[in-house]
Amino acid sequence: MKTIFVTGGAGFIGSNFVMNLVESGRARIINYDKLTYAGNLGTLAPVAGNPNHIFIQGDIAHRQTVLDLLEKHRPDAIVNFAAESHVDRSIDAPGEFIQTNIIGTFELLEAARTYLNQADEREKERFRFLHVSTDEVYGSLGGSGFFTEETPYAPNSPYAASKAASDHLVRSYFKTFSLPVVTTNCSNNYGPHQFPEKLIPLMIHNARSGKPLPVYGDGLHIRDWLYVEDHCRALERVLEDGQPGEVYNVGGDNEKTNLDLVNTLCKILDDLVPNSPHKPHKSLIQFVADRPGHDRRYAIDAGKIKRELGWEPEETLDTGLRKTVRWYLEHPEWVERVMSGAYRGERLGLSMAVDEKLK
Repeated sequence: MKTIFVTGGAGFIGSNFVMNLVESGRARIINYDKLTYAGNLGTLAPVAGNPNHIFIQGDIAHRQTVLDLLEKHRPDAIVNFAAESHVDRSIDAPGEFIQTNIIGTFELLEAARTYLNQADEREKERFRFLHVSTDEVYGSLGGSGFFTEETPYAPNSPYAASKAASDHLVRSYFKTFSLPVVTTNCSNNYGPHQFPEKLIPLMIHNARSGKPLPVYGDGLHIRDWLYVEDHCRALERVLEDGQPGEVYNVGGDNEKTNLDLVNTLCKILDDLVPNSPHKPHKSLIQFVADRPGHDRRYAIDAGKIKRELGWEPEETLDTGLRKTVRWYLEHPEWVERVMSGAYRGERLGLSMAVDEKLK
């Protein structure tokens, strides 16, 4: 059984990745998360107490702490999910994105480099550093074409710029220090356990509550949507057979305008909640002022990971959205704990317990 050091494993994509591996018995996970507002320990409840899941609260920018943990647990890989990721927040407070996404990634790379320099040959041979990034580093597409691994970077938001910088750092550690890194750039993820500030869970929550469904601008911005479990399977394939120094784009082959997406969600809710007093839910849609630097279209060419690693998405947008809506409808307590902030109390309690253990 492999040991994997996962950063940001209490967030949306990270928690899905962690739970899939732990519950299946495929890996032992050292889960290292700072527990910012987006880190939710309630999400990890299914693996609480599992001997193959060790949770540690901490910041990837704390190099020595990370190095101590690497030396203690001797992982076969690092998977770096830790990032500030919400574009609107990056516009309001870009400094947090610089600190976590750039400085944090640098410190994590340095810890990994030091650890690997002291490792034996067998550990060096099997070790991988998987950096999970975004298609937003490529900027905006016109009406045609796709992002490929060779597309020049052209980030248009502080979030995208900070992730682009981290991608470049990761690449440089392969070229300069031969650190066995692999980078993935994914399209927009959706699915269970996503923080409700993001488009899909926000729309589901607002529609259920009869609140407005805010759509930026004309609603014709296009995104490629990737179901989170498909993404997690892609990351496992990259860990298993991805080549050091390579980049793999991961997309869902599901392009849709934001307005079409919200209308689809409304139709699913009309079907699954036939007695809702807010039907038809599309009547709740409201257009709002566009945000600054809003990229018009993203679309991923995932041909490389399909050809070289044999990965294909299993969910269509229709099947994935229906699964997602059902999950949110069936887990109102999870949503309420997030929306009310109650989950933060759980985080504080665990933080105090972890700090005591570290002392």
